[in-house]
Amino acid sequence: MDQVSTATSPRAFDVNNRLVLTIAIPMMLAYLTTPLLGLVDTAVVGQFGDAALLGGLAAGAIIFDVVFTTFNFLRSGTTGLVAQAFGRDDSLEQRAVFWRAAAIAVVAGVVLILLAPLIASAGEWFMGAEPRVTQAMDTYIRIRLLSAPASLLNYAILGYFLGRGEASRGLMLQLLLNGVNIVLSIWFGLHLGWGVEGVAWGTVCGEVVATLVGLAVILRRFHPMPDMPWRRTFSSAAMRRMLALNGDIMIRSFVLMGAFTLFTRQGAQLGTLTLAANAVLMHFFLVAGYFLDGFATAAEQLAGRAVGARYLPAFQRAVRLTLIWGFAMAGAVTIIVLLFGDQLVAIITTAADVRAEASAYLPWAALTAVSGVLAFQMDGVFIGATWSRDMRNMMLLSFAAFVAALLLLGRYFGNHGLWAALHVFLITRGLSLLAAMPRSVRATFV
Repeated sequence: MDQVSTATSPRAFDVNNRLVLTIAIPMMLAYLTTPLLGLVDTAVVGQFGDAALLGGLAAGAIIFDVVFTTFNFLRSGTTGLVAQAFGRDDSLEQRAVFWRAAAIAVVAGVVLILLAPLIASAGEWFMGAEPRVTQAMDTYIRIRLLSAPASLLNYAILGYFLGRGEASRGLMLQLLLNGVNIVLSIWFGLHLGWGVEGVAWGTVCGEVVATLVGLAVILRRFHPMPDMPWRRTFSSAAMRRMLALNGDIMIRSFVLMGAFTLFTRQGAQLGTLTLAANAVLMHFFLVAGYFLDGFATAAEQLAGRAVGARYLPAFQRAVRLTLIWGFAMAGAVTIIVLLFGDQLVAIITTAADVRAEASAYLPWAALTAVSGVLAFQMDGVFIGATWSRDMRNMMLLSFAAFVAALLLLGRYFGNHGLWAALHVFLITRGLSLLAAMPRSVRATFV
């Protein structure tokens, strides 16, 4: 990559540690508010002392997350395209990208509302829970889906701000969304006694408030800009490019979700105790992911901006610095988990047998941060550069490697083999994308 020469660009910019951290740190904080929200919702419903309500909330949240994972492309795809327009200093295209994403978000959100009964029924069938759990889950899903247009618009709004490197605005919107959500969930759920319905309505209100505030900021920014014909904003070529990019990212997200689902399923085949221990240990991987996602987001914006500016030195430095910081963060998280993992497991569960089982596999979970950092960072680079086809293909390759490792290692080494297969998946993702990058760089920076 360093051997590719590029002439000095009029849109040249410097990538330094401060710029990387200005994006990464706010987004780490924003992502870390997500598990706090789930904790509060669980605590609110838990005050009613009814296991069926807790089960319905948990099941409903899983179904909702599965549905909305499909539309994560509205955030990441928007970030990449806006970052490239930002690198070209093309404010009108930044606006056009946002409106395209917003249009997809509104249409998809309305469709999800109309499909709410079908989605709820499918979720009930998939979970196969007892009637009272099913009733609570049905209530939660139907109410939550009313926020679908606002939720998807928030993806586009966050993508726009991140594409411009305005991570602090993204953080403020996430804090607003989750703050309103938490306050109203407590108010509706406990003070008014609405239970699961209150938690769901609190979430709806949080999404709507964040959408209105985010749109107000963006519309105020767009107001003084010159008019652009709607035919250009929604041109067939531009929409095809966005849909193709989003389609690749969607496939990548589905495969990623499938890998983690398969990991959970195979753990269940090893017994309830192993399943429970793995569920506890996966929290460490998820939390590490929130930290690493901050640097992946920095890679998205800076790589996309460099591609838009056609300025290779900035791209190279963005890749190098986000990778260095990512490995530093991953190393810190790994050390913390190795040193204090047993105490953290004890906080999560009081079951002695689950604690003992989790302790036996703790090093595997601790090291996922190190084995996964390159995958997170490379994902950010490829999303920002909109090299979505390579990202999709390397994810499929990595999934095949994961399945092969799962069949071989899982058969002979049980749960140790299962965790080893997860590491194979993460390492293959990172290395395959790294290997594919030079060719894409040569094709882009000509």
